Amino acid sequence: MAGYKDPGFQERQALAQKARQAALDKLKAKPAPDPEVVAQRLAAQAAKEEAQAAKRAEKIAEREQAKLDAAAKIAAAEAEAENAALQEVETEAEKKLKRDARYAARKKRR
Repeated sequence: MAGYKDPGFQERQALAQKARQAALDKLKAKPAPDPEVVAQRLAAQAAKEEAQAAKRAEKIAEREQAKLDAAAKIAAAEAEAENAALQEVETEAEKKLKRDARYAARKKRR
């Protein structure tokens, strides 16, 4: 058995070699790409990438603007809350003045 060789092995090996050679010949027969077409494709790809970069930059700017708007809303709400607190303090002071006025009027009547 040590000296036995499969007769079909050599046939399969020859067929594989022919297939490889046929694929190589087909690849070599393919014409080189036209430089104009290559240049057009590269230009189209560059334009596409530029458009995508602009779109990304626009989205980033929109996000930043949204953050700024949210911060402005928060600041406005805080200022409004502070104004409301000041008005409440003034209201308390007004109540005290009215109370004192009533007390003084009562004292005056006696």
